[in-house]
Amino acid sequence: MRLVLCLLATLAPLFASGIPREEYRARRAELRKSLDGVMVLFGATEPDDLRLPYLQENNFLYVSGWKEPGAVMMLTKAEEILFLPERNRHTELYTGPKLGPDDPGAAEKSGFDKVMPVSAAETTFVRLLENSHKVYLAPWDDRAQKLKALAPLHGEPESAAIPIAKLRVIKSPAEIELLTKSADATVAAHLAAWNMIHPGVYEYQVAAVMQGTYFGKGCEGFAYEPIVGSGPNSVILHYSANRRRADSGEVMLMDVGAECSDYAMDVTRTVPVNGKFTPREREIYHIVLGAQRAAIAAIKPGVKFRGDKSLTQIATDYINSHGKDLHGEPLGKYFIHGLGHSVGLDVHDPGDINTLRAGMVITIEPGIYIPEENIGVRIEDTLLVTETGSKNLSGALPRDVEEIERLVGK
Repeated sequence: MRLVLCLLATLAPLFASGIPREEYRARRAELRKSLDGVMVLFGATEPDDLRLPYLQENNFLYVSGWKEPGAVMMLTKAEEILFLPERNRHTELYTGPKLGPDDPGAAEKSGFDKVMPVSAAETTFVRLLENSHKVYLAPWDDRAQKLKALAPLHGEPESAAIPIAKLRVIKSPAEIELLTKSADATVAAHLAAWNMIHPGVYEYQVAAVMQGTYFGKGCEGFAYEPIVGSGPNSVILHYSANRRRADSGEVMLMDVGAECSDYAMDVTRTVPVNGKFTPREREIYHIVLGAQRAAIAAIKPGVKFRGDKSLTQIATDYINSHGKDLHGEPLGKYFIHGLGHSVGLDVHDPGDINTLRAGMVITIEPGIYIPEENIGVRIEDTLLVTETGSKNLSGALPRDVEEIERLVGK
């Protein structure tokens, strides 16, 4: 038992937490079955700027769980190889110990069939080309260009992101558990913010309370820079300066999500700064809420996300048929972004979600933004598509006007 515990302690910092190592191996096996050649993925390198955090590249993370910097991965139908940098004892004084390719048990600790030094990557790539019809590279990584030059007879490389995205779009039970953890922490963060919002509070103070709350819940970071916009800033979609003082009679839009064990969450609520919506704010809020409820009610496998008879059309039609702007025009023109997106390791996870399938995790986030009135309202939840409908992962956060007014500033 002591030996097992020691082994687990050794592996713990190397892998993304919460996903079994066997699941990573199963992902690679499924990916390898789809390949007609060699796929190369590059892990992230440590940044030189101390102000920047080190974050593993998410496609690399998804198929390996490997968290340490500088790794390279090669996959074919027949082989899977992880290339690790040689250990640098001096650098490790600053950044901590790393697993090297020659360390005892490197293959077992990494979960890969074979571990080799990064210095052998190019010669191994040339060898694997001999039995490969295609090459799959990461178009987002400049290091792929050097390997591309070594394969002039294999045509234009295909993007490694496409077959990986097909896997990432359907979440496993372990992923859903981590997304639920992120949702719970995010809900707690929003509720903590509501409790302290009052006229005169600064947007950055609200953001700080929210971040502190989900950090306290065991989350390691945020899924994206917090968006806390009051009054005129509520109409700016990705406003993140968070410097303004909020005043009475305004709304505050908070688009804030935690990232727990690498899995993101995306939740937005809009609340009255003084705890009471004005009649116009209440009217706009009810229209956005009605659009969201209509779209959520229509979620089930086979439904289209965009296009004719889609969730997007349902939400847009609702907005256009309820309420007018100050000039008597329908409000649909103030819904200026998409209805939602996939969520997972990235807050905007890759993969085609236009035809819904069970196991997808998506956001539904209608909004109305009227600069002329300094009113921006967005209501966003993250939902799991089930076999019969959906489950709202962030549904514990109230949406009804009366409940929001009861909680804000109390």
